[in-house]
Amino acid sequence: MLSEGILNFFSSTGFINLSWPQLFMIVLGLVIIYFAISKHAEPLLLIPLGFGMVIANIPPELTGILMPPQNGQPGGLLWYIKLGLDTGIYPPLIFLGIGALTDFSYLIANPKLILLGGAAQVGIFISFLLASFLGFDLHSAAAIGIIGGADGPTSIYIASKFSPDLLPVIAVAAYSYISLIPVLQPFVSKLFTSKRERKIRMRRLREVSKKERIIFPLITTVVVTLMVPQALPLVGMLMLGNLLKESGVTGRLAEAASRYVLDTVTILLMLSVGVSATADIFLSLVTLKIIVLGAIAFIVAMASGIGFAKLMNLFAKEKINPLIGAAGVSAVPDSARVAQHIAQETDPGNFILMHAMGPNVAGVIGSAIAAGLFLSIL
Repeated sequence: MLSEGILNFFSSTGFINLSWPQLFMIVLGLVIIYFAISKHAEPLLLIPLGFGMVIANIPPELTGILMPPQNGQPGGLLWYIKLGLDTGIYPPLIFLGIGALTDFSYLIANPKLILLGGAAQVGIFISFLLASFLGFDLHSAAAIGIIGGADGPTSIYIASKFSPDLLPVIAVAAYSYISLIPVLQPFVSKLFTSKRERKIRMRRLREVSKKERIIFPLITTVVVTLMVPQALPLVGMLMLGNLLKESGVTGRLAEAASRYVLDTVTILLMLSVGVSATADIFLSLVTLKIIVLGAIAFIVAMASGIGFAKLMNLFAKEKINPLIGAAGVSAVPDSARVAQHIAQETDPGNFILMHAMGPNVAGVIGSAIAAGLFLSIL
């Protein structure tokens, strides 16, 4: 009797029921956590994501943590947490926090830099076309293309709407490439610019008034969302967060959005993405295609921004340092900092960080508009 009980216990453990694909995904989650900690690569994002991958692949039929409600019984903990991802609630809340942290004055001071943020979105549409050519349906291709915007929340938002089955792969690819910006951006920037171009010095930006900073989120919300109504959940929350920051009378709300809301939702969002990463999705040729397309999207986006800056220089009296064009992707402020680092490598006295922040914050708006276009058209 005792021996039978012991056998029943061991037969019900995860060790007996664990499959090789599930073991692989657990190891992959641990590797992501190790990489995030040891290399300090987006740890706030990749640690909860990697941990989610680990717990999702401990045989869920035994843990019940992902089970939906059945026969009047409550579902598993992560089933409820994941609802915020499945319903598209988490990404707009992330944008609320980002807006409360973002300073758009660099863009207001030199509005033409928004063109560089727009040019960098070319990577999204090139990858969309390539994904369609490789056999993905239009909805999946759109979700994959958004990776090129270097905007993790927008990638997740579109994937949750268009292709939930590919969401974990798209999210991991997007955040992996964002963490590799210090490697990818210098390579692309030096490949497409000359030493002489990298030495271009730009005039100091003008001071932006408080009134301008308050009016900007209001006008942007009205104009952008009238033009692309489907972009409202992302652009609207981004600009609300920024208005809370710039109004001067809602400091507590701005702090709550930029710290407590943003941090809490980041944990829940990345954990939800991680628990969506099951072996049957990751261990396929589709995953490899998405990773390759994501890399192409990133490289094309940066190259497009640089190329458009060079085009502007053909007509501008005051030359633009093309390095800031590569900062037109949405990874704020990492892309701007990398552009500054590359410029100072060539000319230690050159300071382009504030100028690079213009296209960088414009890229956040640009990727949200691109997402809205896909939602409207498809």
